[in-house]
Amino acid sequence: MQAGVSIPNITFHYRVRDESIAGDNPFRWQDITSNEIFANKRVVVFSLPGAFTPTCSTFQVPGFEAAYEEIKSLGVDEVYVLSVNDTFVMRKWMLDQGVEKISFIPDGNGEFTRQLGMLVDKSNLGFGQRSWRYAMVVNNGVIEHWLEEPGRADNHADDPYGVSSPESVLAALKS
Repeated sequence: MQAGVSIPNITFHYRVRDESIAGDNPFRWQDITSNEIFANKRVVVFSLPGAFTPTCSTFQVPGFEAAYEEIKSLGVDEVYVLSVNDTFVMRKWMLDQGVEKISFIPDGNGEFTRQLGMLVDKSNLGFGQRSWRYAMVVNNGVIEHWLEEPGRADNHADDPYGVSSPESVLAALKS
């Protein structure tokens, strides 16, 4: 993947709160397309192997949450985290992390990740198909900056983190 490429047009499946629904589970299904997320906006997306995993939960999500205002001050409309996890897992992870600023994208089937060429097999860890770690700045559906961790491969023994960090995204936005 590289700058200048259009992002894939797919549909993400969310569960959203609906106050008109009574009971203990006031949520309904809502489909949101990548066009709705990316059209006519400049956004940052960072992707990671999985919810509740150590690097993702200890460094990446908290780091982007802390850098949110600075990222937005550089002409970004929204910051998203994307993972090959379903909407239920992503919501619980967001609540567990105490996230209030960044938004979560559930790529439960890995379709968006696959079309970006970032779907990797992590069966060696019992994870199955997951996203390789990367970040991107997308301007009106076109990748402006691409930051991919080195060594992308199936069943990679390591989980590199640095290139897709909030610090690297901030440096790219300032360049």
